[in-house]
Formats: sequence, structure tokens, C-alpha cells
Amino acid sequence: MRKIEKTNVMRILDAKKIDYGTHAYPHAEGEAIDGITVAELIGKDPASVFKTLVAKSGAEHFVFMIPVADTLDLKKAAASVLKKSIEMVRVDEINPLTGYIRGGCSPIGMKSKFPTVIEEKALKQEKIIFSAGKIGFQVEMKPTELAALIDAKFAPLIF
Repeated sequence: MRKIEKTNVMRILDAKKIDYGTHAYPHAEGEAIDGITVAELIGKDPASVFKTLVAKSGAEHFVFMIPVADTLDLKKAAASVLKKSIEMVRVDEINPLTGYIRGGCSPIGMKSKFPTVIEEKALKQEKIIFSAGKIGFQVEMKPTELAALIDAKFAPLIF
């Protein structure tokens, strides 16, 4: 098991005095591992491990969080943010927009605050697990506390 190093996400949670847990998993330097593998590596049900996706509609950007084993339904995602359509941002756009890299994108601590929607199934979980802002590190917290922190809402987002 890797030693948990403090990420910017963890420092933000500490500063706000929000209770959270941490998980670390092994990976090669710069290697993004798929979410189902992350869930297996940390010994958690994939239904409780969420991925952070960045999408856009025209010049507006949005963040969507869904369970790692699921696929974002672009029509539902667009409806959740009152847009006709959305598309995923390209991988090379993620870092300049968020400050994070693919595989280490967290909804907490992005460069800019984007409207964020969390798949409503998160509310069935006592806690959800998501990227701590760096590949190899995850944080775990109550979905309602995450939503309050980042001003997110819950909606159906998956097929």
C-alpha cells in the first residue's frame, strides 16, 4: 500500500474541516488506470467509485460525476444543465481547463468553478470515492457533503 501524500484536494477538505477518507493504489508514473481497476485495487464496490468527466456546450463547460462502471448519457447530461446538447472535452483540453490531468481529475479544486452534476445514484451510497486530484490517490466522503462543497446538484446522468 502506498503512503498517502496530501493532495491539494485533501488540503482543501482539511481547511474546510470536512471529514474524508483516503485510498491509494499502485500505478506506473503518468499511467491513468480505468476506474473499475481502481475500485478493485482499493477493494471497493465500483458503484461507490465515481469518475469526474468534463464536457462542454458551446463555450460553457460542465462537470459530471458518474460511477466508474457506467457511461454518461449525453442527452441526460445536457438536460441536467438545461442545454440542447453537450460533448466531451478533448483529453488535451482537460489540464488547461481544470488544472488536472486525465485520470487525476477531481471535482474539488479545479482552476475554475464549473456547474457540476452528480449521478443521483450517489445518494444511495453512504460515501462515494473519487479522485483526490492526482493519479494513485482517491478521497471518500458523503455525497451530500461533496455537493454542498462544490455547489453541485444530483440528476440522472447514465444509461
